[in-house]
Amino acid sequence: MMDQMTGSTPRYDAIILGGGLAGLCLARQLTQERPDIRLLVLEKREHPVPEAAFKVGESTVEIAGHYFGQVLRLRQHMDECQLPKLGIRYFFDDGANRDLARRYEVGPVDFSFVGSYQIDRGRLENFLFADNRTRGIDVRDRARVREVTFGDPHHRVTFEERGVEYAAEARWVVDASGRGSLLKRKMGLQKPVGHLTNATWWRVSARVKLDDWSDERAWKSHVPNGCRWLSTNHLMGRGYWVWLIPLASDSTSFGIVADTHLHPYPTLSRLDKSLEWLRKHEPQCADVMDGYTDKVEDFLALNHYAHGCERVFSGDRWCMVGESGVFTDPFYSPGSDFIGIGNEMVCEMIQRDLDGEDIRADAESFNVLFLRLFEAYLKVYELQYPMMGNARVMTRKVAWDNGCYWGITALLFFHRKYRDIEYLRSLDAFMRRFFLLHTRMQRFLREWDERDQTPLGEGFLNILDIDFLGRLQRSLTLPLDDDTLRRQLHENLDLLDRFARALMAQSQQPVHAADPLVIPDEAALSSLAGASA
Repeated sequence: MMDQMTGSTPRYDAIILGGGLAGLCLARQLTQERPDIRLLVLEKREHPVPEAAFKVGESTVEIAGHYFGQVLRLRQHMDECQLPKLGIRYFFDDGANRDLARRYEVGPVDFSFVGSYQIDRGRLENFLFADNRTRGIDVRDRARVREVTFGDPHHRVTFEERGVEYAAEARWVVDASGRGSLLKRKMGLQKPVGHLTNATWWRVSARVKLDDWSDERAWKSHVPNGCRWLSTNHLMGRGYWVWLIPLASDSTSFGIVADTHLHPYPTLSRLDKSLEWLRKHEPQCADVMDGYTDKVEDFLALNHYAHGCERVFSGDRWCMVGESGVFTDPFYSPGSDFIGIGNEMVCEMIQRDLDGEDIRADAESFNVLFLRLFEAYLKVYELQYPMMGNARVMTRKVAWDNGCYWGITALLFFHRKYRDIEYLRSLDAFMRRFFLLHTRMQRFLREWDERDQTPLGEGFLNILDIDFLGRLQRSLTLPLDDDTLRRQLHENLDLLDRFARALMAQSQQPVHAADPLVIPDEAALSSLAGASA
């Protein structure tokens, strides 16, 4: 099949199937690194897309913030056209959930110097779509992929654009089609996961400020700048969490994420059902929503959203990025992190292949490492939702998960090591030890929740005030050479091991509802760990 306009089949270095966030970011990164690369991006939606009511995935954390701001050089757009994020904030179930000031709260008091953002996906994707075109990338909308035929040395993609059929060839094909998962479905690479949860979400055309939900002076004083609303706010209960995320377009995103067994999908699957569910589990939030029912812009629902894949990268020069391959969970906002990590690996493979290197063995290694990281992330969520409302255990889980993230996962990304396959191979034993400790701790936290559900009264904790956690986050941007980075990773893992043993020792101590939550600082870790040995 020939291009109707030229009479020949155009040839590219890579064809990207999907012009959403993952595909547009990959195209931008490839062009930054190799200005003469020939790219075709095929997006089925018409552009520009609507702002606000478009796609979920509006919150970023440190890896994604660094990827967008520094790696993709989007800092100006992010600062001027998106909202800064005041970290992640949690309000735990107090049995009534009618007054935020009565609930135990965990969250930061000020913005971190490691920037992260609340993203209006429509606004960002419109910017990337237009900017990629100005960079000379062949980006097409209303282009629906019909067939992918693998070949050597070139693959062939047929697609329909505005009712006309075309064909193109490329050395690489990258699936960025999101949940459409074009290549995964074509090759039967679907892999089920044991994490069974559902989500519903909607946007309202108003800025809903959570700071206005209570007038209590002491509660307001915890976050004196009045910017709680700029956090990704979580209302936490047994088997669920509810999000509130502000968007730069002045809309607010609401979402409910719940364990399928504790909160079955049919009880949430329509807007009226989700609002009724809020009335039962989060009545203060339901009362707030009553004032915005005439401003609802959209509603979407997704059952069993987590999904796996047998393979995401191939030495036969095809890849999957974004949600086309795997997806874990929206808690902790890891979606854009996986876009950044996956795109780094794909850029490395494509660049080296176009330079004439044989990347088949390295593609296999990248595939194993990426899927191993996915499986490790799944452990954060699998069977863990029942503890969401347990402030005593969940606060320690948040501290543990963030320590692992800042101390290992994000540190590797900030130093661009997810594309350094030789360095990653040299860390194989280290990463196995880390994943083993991480898995053991998730099981321990689950067991702790099962035996101790003592409720907590009102209170406030900023985990960044805990010495070693604040230090791990602040260390992300320090310039480290390879040897120093290796030593730092080992020191961080030793610290996490001591933290794990300290938490296990704490779990054996008698508790009372009035006890304050105390997470050991770095100076206390050694003595607590020794007591548990």
